[in-house]
Amino acid sequence: MPRVACVYFPYLPTDRIRRHGEATMPADQPLVVISRSGARRWVSAIDRAARDVGLRVGMPASKAQAIIANLTMIDADPAADAAALERLALWVLRQYSPVVAVDGTDGIVIDTQGADHLRGGETMMVSGLVNSLRGRGLTARAAVADTWGAAHALTRLTEAGTTVVPVGGLSKAVVGLPIHCLRLPADTIQGLRVLGVETVGELSAMPRAPLTLRFGPEVARRLDQLFGRVAEPIEPLRTPELVAVSRDFQEPIGAAETIQKYVHRLARQLSAELEGRGLGVRRSDLVIHRVDNTRQCLRAGLAKPVRDPARLAKLLCDRIEQIDPGFGIEKMVLVAVMAEPLQERQTTASLMEEQVVDVTPLVDILGNRGQRLYRMTPVASDVPERSVTRIAPTAAATGADWAARWPRPSRLMARPEAIEVVALLPDQPPAVFTWRGKRRRVKRADGPERIFGEWWTRPREMQAVRDYFIVEDEQGERYWVYRAGDGIDPQTGSHRWFIHGVFG
Repeated sequence: MPRVACVYFPYLPTDRIRRHGEATMPADQPLVVISRSGARRWVSAIDRAARDVGLRVGMPASKAQAIIANLTMIDADPAADAAALERLALWVLRQYSPVVAVDGTDGIVIDTQGADHLRGGETMMVSGLVNSLRGRGLTARAAVADTWGAAHALTRLTEAGTTVVPVGGLSKAVVGLPIHCLRLPADTIQGLRVLGVETVGELSAMPRAPLTLRFGPEVARRLDQLFGRVAEPIEPLRTPELVAVSRDFQEPIGAAETIQKYVHRLARQLSAELEGRGLGVRRSDLVIHRVDNTRQCLRAGLAKPVRDPARLAKLLCDRIEQIDPGFGIEKMVLVAVMAEPLQERQTTASLMEEQVVDVTPLVDILGNRGQRLYRMTPVASDVPERSVTRIAPTAAATGADWAARWPRPSRLMARPEAIEVVALLPDQPPAVFTWRGKRRRVKRADGPERIFGEWWTRPREMQAVRDYFIVEDEQGERYWVYRAGDGIDPQTGSHRWFIHGVFG
């Protein structure tokens, strides 16, 4: 069953204004957006600070001014808000899912099928998305459910940052929701309330014929969409800068060999289009349109821009078994959702030509299978846990070199583990230490190597030091241990002992 995520921006106009510097005021200063219709002026959007002091969307502007003196008010700009929402949807399309569309004036809808596994699952995907938006100064809430209607309702009716409805748990999650979550006209909602209907569960228990006779077919249609009885396909966002090629079929296709043949043809067409624009593809989506008005998508990402149709087609065909043709495929679309400039480089002929192995095809294959690939690079820091970081497998060399003054363990622990030690202070290595419940007697030791705290990063490290020792037990196993502090002054550390690494 396809899964749908909705992202809701409760303060999109005010967040947009603050991001672009149109309102220069403290973050806790209330900000409202004012709309006009003739002589009437009302509040059409507020930020969190304005909500906390009692302002509400829809109240007259004069009343808002009476509540808060010197209230910052900015005229509404629906066109700018719509453009900002479309830019956000396009960013989500490139980063998260092949099928993304704008959901009303304040949200985005995402088909998560085939995209969530690359992010560690639905919960990790939506929490990462919300955190990324928060880092860009945007307040967002996200929900995942079996239908668009359910995800849309949950994002707007719950205060939780993320909500994930388990597969099959849709009815339990929505029966208690108020009826205004059904995306029905305001007069229809008012009419239903006159009848005493307040929740989705109460509405769904009513006979369909009287409802249709009085309110038309829209009420039943929205209910069926909410519970997944009627499909609500998402029309993917497509902009002119996205390069796309498509193929329609007079007779639906379904055989894997036929799908593979047309994937290669579309890859060649897309490569030709990209070559004409001087671009290479970094991320492409294969969108499968089935005859039952549903879609399936495959996404292929590449470590660097390429225009090789065989390489692109292979990445898609490797996962062709994930395509369920159903009653047949009537259309296939291949879209370059992320493209970058690509210039051809001429190779120099030489009798002694250096062989450079390109590992990016292997990186692309493993990455599209959901593997998280990276490589380690040194960082200029004496503190061991800060002296290394992860970078992309195909990133350029940073120019930093590994420190060679003292030997370092082949296995460095992410977090030092506390050990019990018998040692003479202040400069003697451990004679005996206990780690993970096992007592080890030290046969040989080397040290200490003193490492000072980085006072320019945190004031607490002004006097902090560590004394590291390489110790070897009776079985010949070597460990990297340290004492927090200089062994004399308590202000330099707790004088507790830790193990930080193991030598191979």
